[in-house]
Amino acid sequence: MRLAPSSKPIPAVRAMILAAGRGERMRPLTDHTPKPLLQVRGKPLMQWPLDALLRAGISDIVINTAWLGEQIEEYYGPMPSVSSEPPLGSGERTGFRYSSEERDFGYALETAGGIARALPMLAPREQDVFWVAAGDIFAPEFPFVRETAQQFAASGKLVHLWLVPNPPHNPKGDFALGSDGLALNEAPEGGVRHTFSAIALYRRQFFEPPWCTVLPGNPQGTAAPLAPLLRKAIEAGQVSAELYRGTWIDVGTPERLAQLNADE
Repeated sequence: MRLAPSSKPIPAVRAMILAAGRGERMRPLTDHTPKPLLQVRGKPLMQWPLDALLRAGISDIVINTAWLGEQIEEYYGPMPSVSSEPPLGSGERTGFRYSSEERDFGYALETAGGIARALPMLAPREQDVFWVAAGDIFAPEFPFVRETAQQFAASGKLVHLWLVPNPPHNPKGDFALGSDGLALNEAPEGGVRHTFSAIALYRRQFFEPPWCTVLPGNPQGTAAPLAPLLRKAIEAGQVSAELYRGTWIDVGTPERLAQLNADE
């Protein structure tokens, strides 16, 4: 990510892990266990992005929950631990905060609705930026680097997406990448679209009008998808992107989960 340096420091970068989904394609495994707590190579699936965030020194983390969300909150509690080598050298206090959609509204708010609900915790100030990562992807080496977030804040863009080569279950991809580093809804002639990794940096303004009609904090409990918002901002040239070629797996079916554990 090559962006101009910023003369204005930004506050400590926060992050959100999306963990509210029902995991229909993972049934019957998810009938009694939330998908983010399914075991992958000896630890919960969502622990992998959590560990990567904590290794990067990002310790202010919001988790949204819905289906069987009380299990996630009971498992982690307010103070997380890192399951690999101790990564924190900054002396920061580490703590999780929860956006409990099932408890507050009785249903999951989808991706945009869930992020909007958590926005007061994620980005209380106008200039704030934050990471969001899905709790059901396996990308153990992804670099959640503070400097990357600072560069994004300086860029003025609303969103920065990480795209990945298309897996077999999504051969047509989601978004293309322009030569200028901007995301495109459609690939140029001779180009290809890539798959959205479900990892991105966002600016608070992206979840405010005119881009998002859900009120910050989502007091009405509006369920809203993210894709239409992204496509609108991409059309306006407000979304940058890059291709990530590290290990990345969407653990979306029992077969993929079993294969991932078999390849340990």
